[in-house]
Amino acid sequence: MKIALMDSGIGLLPAAAAMRGLRPDADLVVSLDPAGMPWGPRTTEDLTGRALAVAEAAAAQRPDALIVGCNTATVHALTALRARFEPELPVIGTVPAIKPAAAGGGPFAIWATPATTGSPYQRGLIREFAEGVGVTEVPCWGLAEAVEHADESAIDAAIAAAAALTPDEVTTVVLGCTHYELVAERIHAAVQRPGRPPLVLHGSAGAVAAQTLRRIGAHPAPEAPAEGTFTALLNGIAGPLPAAALSYEEGRLLLAATPVR
Repeated sequence: MKIALMDSGIGLLPAAAAMRGLRPDADLVVSLDPAGMPWGPRTTEDLTGRALAVAEAAAAQRPDALIVGCNTATVHALTALRARFEPELPVIGTVPAIKPAAAGGGPFAIWATPATTGSPYQRGLIREFAEGVGVTEVPCWGLAEAVEHADESAIDAAIAAAAALTPDEVTTVVLGCTHYELVAERIHAAVQRPGRPPLVLHGSAGAVAAQTLRRIGAHPAPEAPAEGTFTALLNGIAGPLPAAALSYEEGRLLLAATPVR
């Protein structure tokens, strides 16, 4: 089994680590766009072109499935990616976990990039899955970029600013950008209010990994031998992951658990 993941940067690490946990025997290919990141400020046309190029590099490795490990790329490019690669190559997008958050019943916040916050895409998900539930959309200025570069002071500042926009009564936070899952514990610490019930965070990595296995008719096998290889493509050229990846547990575990090719 071979699973490919694509993103402009290291936001795909949580999904890759989740996939490694479910199938340690699967070969993983991650395809990044360091020459074109970040994708967030780009026009839809430009972003889609870059996403297709990154996906083409991944598809050349002949994977069984392709995960779009980026919320922004899913919003703007998923239709084009599926038109290009399916049905031969299943393409799995990353959707904010609004549905399970709404099922909890309490008021929740969605932390997302400024480009996604208030977008028709996100508002549509809120209407579909969170009707009648209190929802606060929180734009997280600079957080994805700070996480991408492992800039500790910038991460702290961006989290503090977003936490200040998050109402005290919120019981759940949806992490609407894959980069945010890399600093989930720091987000939890910043938003958890003294005397309030334990805060719940909802990411997407585990659900995306599980959905990928379902799409290709496979099943979780965490007990399988950890023999899966790992390949990183940087604008189509094999190379090492960006150094910042090793600042996060997901990046360290991914590389430590798999032979790099």
